[in-house]
Amino acid sequence: MQTKLKGKHFITTQDWTIQELKTIFELAKQYKLDFASGKFSHILEGKTLGMIFFDPSTRTRTSFEAAMTQLGGHSIFFDPGAMQISHGEGAKDTAKVLSGYLQGIAVRLCKYGEGNRYLEELRQHSRSPVVNMQCDIYHPAQILADYFTIIEHFGDNTRGLKLGVSWTYAPNYMRPVSVPQSLILMMPRFGIEVTLAHPPEFKLMPQIIEQSQKNAKEAGVKFTITNDMDEAFKDADVVVPKSWGPLVHTQDEKQGIALIDKYPDWICSEKRMEMTKKHSLYMHPLPADRDKEVTPGVIDGPHSVVYQEAENRLHVQKALLALIL
Repeated sequence: MQTKLKGKHFITTQDWTIQELKTIFELAKQYKLDFASGKFSHILEGKTLGMIFFDPSTRTRTSFEAAMTQLGGHSIFFDPGAMQISHGEGAKDTAKVLSGYLQGIAVRLCKYGEGNRYLEELRQHSRSPVVNMQCDIYHPAQILADYFTIIEHFGDNTRGLKLGVSWTYAPNYMRPVSVPQSLILMMPRFGIEVTLAHPPEFKLMPQIIEQSQKNAKEAGVKFTITNDMDEAFKDADVVVPKSWGPLVHTQDEKQGIALIDKYPDWICSEKRMEMTKKHSLYMHPLPADRDKEVTPGVIDGPHSVVYQEAENRLHVQKALLALIL
């Protein structure tokens, strides 16, 4: 394990070595046991995390705020509309000012073409670590919880496990690509074989695909891309069927929704789960669009670990914050 992580930014898991990530998971195990027994640390007493939410949140805001409280620290929720950001203050000045007050700055900004760029500018000018609570490219905290959930079921040695990441139908608006991109980036690094399935118009960012292929090659595992949803389920140990918008193809909302509506049969059903291994896990970052992304029989069924996965956001984030703040 690597223990000298104070002040390290958390924008993407690509910036962290395998040993550094394992340190998070080992500490998260301890914090989860402590949580079960009602024991709370005060390791972050006197420290404050500022959280800027450009986009709405349930799990992310709650889990980060609870994490700071349970570690003896404090969190501040910032609505950009109530900050000088709304009057045009840029990331540089925001970072320089807030990092003079706070021990950490966390941001959720998912707007395509803007989120990661804003985070990188904050990183450049902040004296405190910057945490990505989801941007247009990455959702690293979610993927920490996903992997932590996997090792709780399969053990620490995940080499040889098969993960299916599939696009699913969910109407009305275009969801970010950050979850599937973070999944295909990190999971191969831990020896997990990944199959990515999506309709032709729902490709992920080319640079993320290239990096994922490189990660898989270096780890000696397969990374496969297909336009057949069933391929992601066949013989899988874990499936993460999740909707995202055709943002690489078009950012036009009307065009995007029309493309989504072409594929209502891309749903995670009991029939598809039967293609997976008997012990397989159904995972989703939530909220899931019931009867469109997934049938009730799956999300409420024996394969589903979505609520365990959601709770694990708290434990991995406590570990992350304890290590970097």
